[in-house]
Amino acid sequence: MKIFINDKPVELLTPSELPPIKSFECVYENPKDLPHYTGLHDDVLIIDPSMDIIIKLLYVLRTRKLKHLDSVTLVSSNKKELQSFIKSRFLIIKAAGGIVTKGDKVLFIYRLGKWDFPKGKFEKKESPSECALREVEEECGIKVRLNAPICKTWHTYTQNRKSILKKTYWYTMDCLEDNGMKPQIEEGIADIRWMSHQEAKTALINSYPSMRYLYKFFLKMTPKIPQIS
Repeated sequence: MKIFINDKPVELLTPSELPPIKSFECVYENPKDLPHYTGLHDDVLIIDPSMDIIIKLLYVLRTRKLKHLDSVTLVSSNKKELQSFIKSRFLIIKAAGGIVTKGDKVLFIYRLGKWDFPKGKFEKKESPSECALREVEEECGIKVRLNAPICKTWHTYTQNRKSILKKTYWYTMDCLEDNGMKPQIEEGIADIRWMSHQEAKTALINSYPSMRYLYKFFLKMTPKIPQIS
C-alpha cells in the first residue's frame, strides 16, 4: 500500500516485501522518537515504528513542506494493523476514474492548475466501475468503454479542517465517441486534451506524484505505448 501524504509517497511493507536492492539515505529501526524533520530527507526507511511514531510522522508530513524528502517506507510484520491504524487517522472518501485512450493518444484534463485524469466521488450505492464510467463521461463529455482495472491510489488532503484520505479506483477505458468532448467547467476543469506519450510525459511534470505513479502502472498494462525512460 502506498499513500501520498502532502504529495510525499509513504509505502507500507512487510519485511519480506522490502526490495533487497533499494538503498535508503535515512534508516531508523524501532525508533523511540521521530527524528527532527531535518533528518527526514531523500529516501527514509522506518522499521517497526510504534503507533506513537506513526502519529508524529503523519503530523510532520501533513504540516511541513519537506522539500528534501523523496519517500518514506514503513516496514512492519503486522502490516494490516499498521494500515488500519493509519486509515483510522483520516476520514476516508472513495472515488473512481479512468485513463482513456484513443489509438495511441491518452486523455488528460486540466484542473486547478495541474494536468490530471478524470475522476470523481461515489454516488449512493454506486460500484467503483459504475462511478468511474459516469465520472469520466460527465467530466469530459465523451462516451467510453470500461476495460480492466489499473490500480488503486491513496492520497490525502485537508478540507474544512478535516484530514481526508481519498481511495480512488482506476480503470483503463477506450473512447467510443468524442464529438461532443468538452470540459465540465462546473467541476473546475479548464481544458481537456488528447496527448501522445511524449506530450503526456511533459504534462505529468505539472501534475501530482500520485498521477505519475498511476501512469507508470498504466504503461505496464499497455506495452504498445513506449515506456517512460
